[in-house]
Amino acid sequence: MAAPGYGKRSAPDQAARDRQTFAHLPEREAHIAAHIDRLPDGAAIDVKTLAKELAAYGQQAIRTALTALTAAGHVFRKRETVGEGRTQWVWRSYFSRTPRSEAWWKRFLKGDTAGGEPQAAEEEPRRSEAYEALAVVGRTDPRLPLSAAECADLEPLAAEWLARGITRSQLVRALTANLPGHIHAPAAFTRSRLLTKCPPELPPPAQEPTPPTLSECAGCGTPGRPEALPDGLCHPCHGAPTEPPEPSEPSPVPTRAAAAAARAAHQAGRARFLARPKRAAQANSSPSSSGPRAIGAGR
Repeated sequence: MAAPGYGKRSAPDQAARDRQTFAHLPEREAHIAAHIDRLPDGAAIDVKTLAKELAAYGQQAIRTALTALTAAGHVFRKRETVGEGRTQWVWRSYFSRTPRSEAWWKRFLKGDTAGGEPQAAEEEPRRSEAYEALAVVGRTDPRLPLSAAECADLEPLAAEWLARGITRSQLVRALTANLPGHIHAPAAFTRSRLLTKCPPELPPPAQEPTPPTLSECAGCGTPGRPEALPDGLCHPCHGAPTEPPEPSEPSPVPTRAAAAAARAAHQAGRARFLARPKRAAQANSSPSSSGPRAIGAGR
C-alpha cells in the first residue's frame, strides 16, 4: 500500500468488469490495466511498484504503458502541492475501467460528475481534394467567392480535372487566371470554366512490345520458339518423323520415233558429205566455155 492519500483512486460510475473491458487496448496495456483494476484503492501504482509486481515488464515498459493508458482515458494523473506551506509537489493517480475524456476528468476533480460523460461531437466528413481546391479559389481571388453549397455542387467537375493529372494548385490558377473586372455570378462563371477549359484525358500508357521468347531443346540445345518445342524437345529429339526430301524430276526418255528420226538425219548428212568430192572432180574435168580451146580439138 502507498502512503495515505498517494495510492490508487477509483473514479465513480464505472461499468461492470467483464472479459471485454480492456479488449480495445494492446496486450501489454490491457494486462497492466487489468492488474491496476484489481488493486484496492490506496494501492501504490507508481512505476517502480508495478515493475516489481509485474515481472514480465520493466520500468520503461510500465512507464510507456501508463502513458498509453492516460491517452486512452483509463488513467489520469494530476500534480498537486502538499504541506502547510504548499512547497512539496506530488502526483495523484486516478483510475477508471471505463474510458473517460480529459474534460470528464477535469470536471470530476472539481466535484462535478452529475452530467456523466459528454457526448463526443460528430466528426465532420473529410473534404475531398477537389472541394478544398474550390474553397481556395475564393481566398485566392475575391471575385470568385464560392459558398460551401456551391463548392459541393461543383466538386464533381473539379474532381474530373484532378483525375486527368491536374494538381490542385494548377486547378486554382486555371480558374483564377485572366478574370474580368466584375463577375455577377461566381458559381456560374466557375462552372463554365470547369466545363470549357477541362484538359484532355491522359492517353493510356504505351505498352512496350514484348520480345519474342526463345527456348532451347533439352536434348540437343537447339534454340526455338516454345511452341515448336513440345515437352522441351525439338522434333528430331522428340522422335517425330522428318519429311523426306522431294525427289528430283527424272530426265525425259527418248521415244523410238525420235531415235529413228535422229538416225535418218545423221545418215542423210553423211551421204551429202560423201557426195561432195565427186561433184567437184567432175567440174574440174569438163571444158571451160571461157578458156582457150585446145589445139587440134574438133578436127
